Amino acid sequence: MSPLPQQPISPLDGRYRAAVSELGEHLSEAGLNRARVHIEVEWLLYLTDRELFGSTRLDLEQARQLRNLASDFGQPEIDELARHEAVTRHDVKAVEYLVRDKLAALGLAGTAELTHFACTSEDINNLSYAVTIREAIRHIWLPKLGIVIEALRERAVTHRADAMLAHTHGQPATPTTVGKEFAVFVRRLERIAAQVESTEFLGKFSGATGTFAAHVAADNALDWQAISREFVTSLGLDWNPLTTQIEPHDWQAELYSRVSHANRVLHNLCTDIWTYISMGYFTQIPQAGATGSSTMPHKINPIRFENAEANLELSSALLDSLASTLVTSRLQRDLTDSTTQRNVGVALGHSLLALDNIIRGLGEIAVDTAKLDADLDGNWEILGEAIQTVIRAEVTAGRSSIADPYAMLKELTRGKRIGQTELVAFIDGLDIGDEAKARLRELTPRTYVGLASDLVAHVER
Repeated sequence: MSPLPQQPISPLDGRYRAAVSELGEHLSEAGLNRARVHIEVEWLLYLTDRELFGSTRLDLEQARQLRNLASDFGQPEIDELARHEAVTRHDVKAVEYLVRDKLAALGLAGTAELTHFACTSEDINNLSYAVTIREAIRHIWLPKLGIVIEALRERAVTHRADAMLAHTHGQPATPTTVGKEFAVFVRRLERIAAQVESTEFLGKFSGATGTFAAHVAADNALDWQAISREFVTSLGLDWNPLTTQIEPHDWQAELYSRVSHANRVLHNLCTDIWTYISMGYFTQIPQAGATGSSTMPHKINPIRFENAEANLELSSALLDSLASTLVTSRLQRDLTDSTTQRNVGVALGHSLLALDNIIRGLGEIAVDTAKLDADLDGNWEILGEAIQTVIRAEVTAGRSSIADPYAMLKELTRGKRIGQTELVAFIDGLDIGDEAKARLRELTPRTYVGLASDLVAHVER
């Protein structure tokens, strides 16, 4: 058997690439290296702008061309970095040499020693990861989650009054509405989205063990903490003054735990929708040309939600691992985080793929109101809750002497199917006030939804 042409191992880079390719702009190796170049260039310009250590401020054109090394980062730079790393065996050192080469090409070789000045590799890496993860979360993952939330919100409002038999423990229970159940997920996901949006993307810039030792050795008159803070915050990050060689990654652990939490809520959404489909409450809209089964032509399978379930589980498994391992680094530094952080894109990729499937899946289902009504009409016994509650109120008000109304309704309804005729006859024989009887006679499973429709207002725009 002849070998295959080189193929991607991960399905995210193969079968599902179109759904997640945007993440590659930030969380690929090339995206990370572009960010590293950006940080190195901005640090050099920070130093020269202040003419530190006798340097000369670069003119606007020189600064623009130097910044273009990051903004125009592409295959030539990727290839050049590979050539440097083949010699250095060190990825950040390769980036430093790439910047030095650019300085030489611009006739600025005399400024080259300010490249990577007083930096440890992790000074560059932690800022690069913070910038790339921030961009991926804010501009790709959160907007995609937002599309899901808006799709759910639209269905919550549209179906706010569509009564549906609820099921607690898998058994018929007090009715709800389709819209209110969608609204529950809107509320849950909005809270998590707000928590993700509030993430502190922390950065450190303080040298080999977080002490500014090399900085002070170079010039002990400068306020290096103020310089570090100003530089880190100029990148749109939050400054962490107390670190070892690495930024401790606590913010990453917090972020990944929140994204994983969102995954689990979305997983709950998928399993609920899958169950509603299996019960016939939601119907699936046939897609032209699609095949549900290779042998059973009639089938339409809820594959969008099943695919989403699997990818949410994979994403959370990776995110949970990231959150638990990144917060530990032996003494002042070990290298476990280096390999671990390279999988952030994979973890978010599976979540992004799931979001894409959920969006598509929501667009391929419809509510079957006839089935909802049929199930409601077949379960009049669920009104036992309402009846025993009204009797309790009547007893308290002195309009009834019934003892233990709960037991009475339990005897009538538990494990039984009770029709409208039987229930109305039972109500007519109750020792309660006429007004209470009238309200109970008018009650049906379809109208016994309380404030469900009104509750949707909590998620309306």
